[in-house]
Amino acid sequence: MSSSCCSTDGSCSTATTDRATATEAVTTTYAVSGMTCGHCKATLTKVIGELDGVTGVDVDLDTGRVTVVGTAEPDDTLIAEVVDDAGYELSGRA
Repeated sequence: MSSSCCSTDGSCSTATTDRATATEAVTTTYAVSGMTCGHCKATLTKVIGELDGVTGVDVDLDTGRVTVVGTAEPDDTLIAEVVDDAGYELSGRA
């Protein structure tokens, strides 16, 4: 019975823990320059979205902001590298 998810009092705590973990997300916004059109938005959405742990990317051309949603705190250096490689400049967190 050691493989059971239930405790000795008959309650099961794994369902609550799994749900809490699944809903937690880290949102970080960066200032990025050089974005001017839909192609810029699509490019950054793609290259940042391919990084491990990234679950969402929102590029706002008007404000020059890129918001990254992930399962953990993002690696700012890695994000800056992919943004730079794509031809844009990340100046830091906004």
